[in-house]
This record gives sequence, C-alpha cells and structure tokens, in this order.
Amino acid sequence: MWKTLPMPRDDSTVRSETPGGERLQKVMAAAGLGSRRACEDLIFRRRVTVNGRVAQLGDRVDPATAVIHVDGERLVVDTRLVYLAMNKPRGVVSTMADEKGRTALADLLGSRVEQRVYHVGRLDADSEGLLLLTNDGNLAHRLMHPSYGVLKTYLCEVAGPIPRNLGKRLMAGVELEDGPVKVDSFKVVDTLGKTAQVEVTLHEGRKHIVRRLLAEVGHPVSRLVRTSIGPIRLGDLRSGRTRRLTNAEVAALFKAVGD
Repeated sequence: MWKTLPMPRDDSTVRSETPGGERLQKVMAAAGLGSRRACEDLIFRRRVTVNGRVAQLGDRVDPATAVIHVDGERLVVDTRLVYLAMNKPRGVVSTMADEKGRTALADLLGSRVEQRVYHVGRLDADSEGLLLLTNDGNLAHRLMHPSYGVLKTYLCEVAGPIPRNLGKRLMAGVELEDGPVKVDSFKVVDTLGKTAQVEVTLHEGRKHIVRRLLAEVGHPVSRLVRTSIGPIRLGDLRSGRTRRLTNAEVAALFKAVGD
C-alpha cells in the first residue's frame, strides 16, 4: 500500500529520545507495515503523523495510546486490538453466548481468538452474512451510531414481481411504526419466477429494519444476507468462518467513521 523509496541520511532530522515508549519505526514495523528501514523512510519523508503532528526520526510512542496515521490512513499499533470479519450462518444468534443453549458467535470462534471480542451490531437468527467483531470499543461505537452514516448492504430474496417504481419509493422514505426509513440505494439483482433477489443499502440500524421495510411495501423477505459493512465486504468468506481484517481494511473502517 505504501511505496518505499531510498532514504537519504540526515542526522539533523533526528530528535532527541524521550524517556519511555518504543521507537516509532519499531512500533510501525510490528504492526505489519514493513521493515524498520522502510518505516524509517516513511517517517523521514514526513508521511507519518503521531497524535496529529508530523513524526520525526527518534520519536518514541506508547502503542496503547498513540494515534498514528500514514499518508492519512490510520495505522493500528496496539497489538491487543483485534478486528475480525465473520460470515454468520442462518440459525446462529448474534450474541457471544446464549443462555438458552442456542449456537452463538463464540461457538464459531472457538479458541482461535485469545482476546475477548464483541460483535458490532446484530443480525437476527434467521439472517446470514457479514458481522464484524472487535475489542475496540471506540470504533465499534462509531460503526453502530447512525450519525456516522456507515452504509450496510443486504442481498434479499423477496416475493415478486418487483414494480418499477419500488426503488424510488424506498429512497423517498416509508413510514414504519417507529418512524420513517429510507434506503440509500436499491436495485433488482435477479428474478426467479415468483421471487426476486434485490440489493438494499442503508445506514439505519433499527431492529429487523430491512425485513420490516420490505414487508411494509408488500415484498416480505424469505432470505437475507448482509454482504458489506462500510468498506468491508463479505466476499468469498465461507459460512461459519472468520478471518482477521487486513491493515488496509482496518484503516478503511477508521476512515469511514472520520478518523
């Protein structure tokens, strides 16, 4: 993602070390950005900021608290933080553990993740698809709060046929019992006899909002799969599987919430 160029040496740019913390280039390298030499190059070329100021060679940081950006993109350097994508199967409840003994998210994770993580938002038991899990509470809050406008996309199988003006109606807004809702985009993906596949994108997070919305306009949902949350896509992740987000994906999530 970042191109490494030969770095000329100029000791006049080296700042005196301050007590405590770790060398910035070491912290960046440990976060997977590249070798220490490559990270020194980025710092020298003023492409790195720490807590809002341009970094310099010799800087020391605390990985647990430092806010580091490279070329304007957030770099998470706290190794305790975990960011996961999961393809939740139908029938699994969106809780880490279930008092009724139903299959929950922790059952899918097993012992593969040492840290305690939490799901970002929910999918009802009958729905499938992308869930994010993390122990970064600040990012999780921003992703779920409607004021940040993080878009979520769903592929739905619904009763057909679909009238031509349905998309315009949904984007104009539909009144539900708990207030109006409108989608950000809508398209028909396929028609299958008396059913159709439609793609709905919105930034609402109310309970069962997609199912309630489509039922209200006369097209109840028989299957629902969430395919993306902001910049993160479900892709070819198999049902029931989990993967760690890449550095670029985590940076894109922070960018989506304005950090």
